[in-house]
Amino acid sequence: MLLLRHIAFRTLRIRAFSTSALSKMKIVPVPVVYDDNYAYLIIDETSRKAAAVDPLELHKVEAAAQKENVEIVACLTTHWHQDHSGGNADFRKKYPNAPIYGGRGKNAKGEHAELTHLTHHVADKDEVRFGDSIVVKCLATPCHTEDSTCYNVTDESKPSQAAVVFTGDTLFQGGCGRFNSGTGAEMNAALKKLGALDDSTLVYNGHEYTAGNLAFAKSIDPDSPGIQELAQFVEDNKGFTTGKSTIGHEKRWNVFMRLNSDAVKSKTGYADSDPEDLVISKLRELKNNFRR
Repeated sequence: MLLLRHIAFRTLRIRAFSTSALSKMKIVPVPVVYDDNYAYLIIDETSRKAAAVDPLELHKVEAAAQKENVEIVACLTTHWHQDHSGGNADFRKKYPNAPIYGGRGKNAKGEHAELTHLTHHVADKDEVRFGDSIVVKCLATPCHTEDSTCYNVTDESKPSQAAVVFTGDTLFQGGCGRFNSGTGAEMNAALKKLGALDDSTLVYNGHEYTAGNLAFAKSIDPDSPGIQELAQFVEDNKGFTTGKSTIGHEKRWNVFMRLNSDAVKSKTGYADSDPEDLVISKLRELKNNFRR
């Protein structure tokens, strides 16, 4: 396994997402496993090269690549859980010269993330350069798993262009992941790190959980304008929400990012003076036991 020590080992050539007519890059969501999980292609439309994010069911990702007429050249892994890293072994066999990036941590057996067939381990603030001007900043977000890593993609040649972030199972539209390997303090820190990104950053996550997250949010803060906005968002997008909201949206409608709101404090039983880490832990406990 190769541990990243120098930026030269973290360099890959593709370009970045844009919604403009001059776009050099395209994001293609690929529903996998009963259409619940998402894998992704990040496509450089100039070179026809693509990187895959969490390519579970590699044949579906390859079918999408074939439809787009692109060559897959790299892989980004958000965390070791099999519904995200489970395609990495097939990816390594099919693309032996393509790098597989991911964070360092342990799985449920206490074994290190080499089981996910990574070739390049990334740490917080590491940068992988794609194409002429695309920078992928790796954001360590341990809690759901120790190795959980989000990927923030920007085009340094177009500072006004919206960034994108691939959040795995850390941040969902209207929710967050379970604290499988971490604490409320860690998830709170992870969400604050993502919340510090530009409000226009588009959110691409690991699962289509938005309708369920809306139902829980309504049970916590039904009168919030943000929750009403989330309800309209769910209605408008009919079960396919990834990449259609932003960090700014999440800060308005995601109860896990609104820990100081009166409604959240009230439902979790905490006062204004109580630490946010306790509030988010109780809120996640309520979500774990919530039934629609």
